[in-house]
Amino acid sequence: MPIAVFLALQFLREGKAASGLVVAAVGVGVSVIVFLSALISGLQTSLIEKTLGSQAHVVVRPPEERARAVRGSAEGELVASNEQRPAQRVRSIVGWQRIMSELAADPAVEVVTPVVSGPGFAVRGTASKSVAVLGVDISSYVRVVEIDDRLQAGTLPRSGAEAAIGSELAADLGIELGDKLRLQAAGGRTELFTVSGVFRLGNREVDQRWVLVTLRSGQTLLDLVGGASSLELRIREVFSADRTAEYIVARTGLVAESWMSTNAELLTALRSQSASSVLIQVFVVLAVSIGIASVLVVSVVQKRREIGILRAMGLSRGRTTMVFLVQGGVLGLLGSVVGVSAGIAVAIAFRGAAVDARGEPLFPIEVEPTLALTSAAIAIATGLVAAVLPAIRAGRLDPAVAIRHD
Repeated sequence: MPIAVFLALQFLREGKAASGLVVAAVGVGVSVIVFLSALISGLQTSLIEKTLGSQAHVVVRPPEERARAVRGSAEGELVASNEQRPAQRVRSIVGWQRIMSELAADPAVEVVTPVVSGPGFAVRGTASKSVAVLGVDISSYVRVVEIDDRLQAGTLPRSGAEAAIGSELAADLGIELGDKLRLQAAGGRTELFTVSGVFRLGNREVDQRWVLVTLRSGQTLLDLVGGASSLELRIREVFSADRTAEYIVARTGLVAESWMSTNAELLTALRSQSASSVLIQVFVVLAVSIGIASVLVVSVVQKRREIGILRAMGLSRGRTTMVFLVQGGVLGLLGSVVGVSAGIAVAIAFRGAAVDARGEPLFPIEVEPTLALTSAAIAIATGLVAAVLPAIRAGRLDPAVAIRHD
């Protein structure tokens, strides 16, 4: 065993009380970092999953219709130039099949699905509700929005005569599986559907208004035969949605909206959470550093005579410095083991306590191996850095002065 390591362990054993308190302090700090990071990561994952549970990563639409400028003049002179934004109607993307094939071939894109959507009314008896009618290709749509996993009852539409509706809408209209539902589009077209399924996406607006039919039924009802009002994409890297949307706009000239732009406030809140977590971790690391440095400084003072004797016996300045660096590293290592274990235990306990009415965790909270290793590395690095000044002070001690010290 190297002499520096032997002396470091010996000094730690001699000051068991102080060493134990430092290890406990480091352990508390590491456990806070582990638990807090796992908690915020789980919360953010849950929020993003819920947000993307009812929307695509990127939605491609045709550009808005624009009116021609209206110019007025008085006595032959131009006095104004006004442009009024016309009411937008459901329109198809020109050449959507070709564009869909090109987007599907992009390595960044996982799935592309065509959608026909527009406003309408759901009528049952004397009850009528404003709804959003979505005509979708079921086989590809469920890979973009995992609505098949959110079915409360029944199945998604498999034929042109079937429709699936949100749970809130079903409750408002008193609809059960197998009941008939009449859909009336804004243009006056009506179709009668059989309710084949009821879904719940956890978004009140969606659950109150969405009615899913097959793509062909949607095209017929919304008077867009053979068309697609939008293309919805699921991409491989969720947080690269903005870059993908910009690329699609530059390539096709269409309008492309990412989930990040439509949920900008949510992302701002998530970034604020992350910043708060980092700030807390910084203060924890500073507190741990000060604790380790304080104990080692006291150790240098207490062991001053022993250090002088060792230096007089030939222990080099470098090895003397290394003794206290090793002490800092060992304290950080022991504290990291205690802290990671405590952090995992607290995370498991919290996950078991924070449950919904069905007994399921409110959001996923797991301590990934990467988080555990990173936290341990931070603790060890903190111990080494905190030991630098005491180690330098010990290395600079003059043997003669240190031995005479009473």
